[in-house]
Amino acid sequence: MELTFLGTGSAMPTAKRVQSGLLLTEGDRRLLVDAGSGTLHRLAGTETGYEGVETVLLTHLHLDHVADLLPLYKARWLAGADTLTVVGPPGTESLLDGLLEVHDYLDGRLSLAVREIEAGSTEVAGFDVTAMPNRHSMDGFAYRFEDRLTLSGDTQEFAGLIDFAAVGSVLVHDCSFPDGVDEDAHTTPTKLRRVLAGAPIDRVYLTHLYPHTRGEHESMIEIIEAEFDGEVQIATDGLTVPVSLIN
Repeated sequence: MELTFLGTGSAMPTAKRVQSGLLLTEGDRRLLVDAGSGTLHRLAGTETGYEGVETVLLTHLHLDHVADLLPLYKARWLAGADTLTVVGPPGTESLLDGLLEVHDYLDGRLSLAVREIEAGSTEVAGFDVTAMPNRHSMDGFAYRFEDRLTLSGDTQEFAGLIDFAAVGSVLVHDCSFPDGVDEDAHTTPTKLRRVLAGAPIDRVYLTHLYPHTRGEHESMIEIIEAEFDGEVQIATDGLTVPVSLIN
């Protein structure tokens, strides 16, 4: 399995970081996770392209995770695609209905399937996915894929999420701000270190980075690695990493 970081930024994107989006690929399986603003352009620069992604999985419905959903829909239609499937937490269907009501000329251009899921195990675009509620200002999910890779989504840190991720080898975790920022809907390095200490996870990628983290990346890594034995990296747009079968 390969993971490509399309967007590693936040609701305040920067020139080098667009909003949230990740691409999972393995064999002929393709899955886009989240579709924040700028994700469509990043996707267009991959070998898969927006023509090759038929399914989107949403962690939650904040704008910086869904803004490119309708642009993706339109681009696929103009490229001659026939279908799009959107999977996400409760409220996903209402979101799509509202978008297509506003832009009604697009309604029916693709065969659109919308599926709302609950916590637990399911299948999405051929991947085995386990969903777990995370802790954010809007209800949403962390997802574990094939018991290998976990994406935290936007969340506070908490031990239960680390236990959930410890089944696999790679964790992609929200670390939106450096220490010193008072924030209760995301996390910071010291807060994340406390729950990661001793966790049997090989690699952690920090993402959903606000501009506040500029110049702080090395110290963020050092803070976490002081009590975590695995490797910590700052995710960047365009980074592609392998995800192994075993821990």
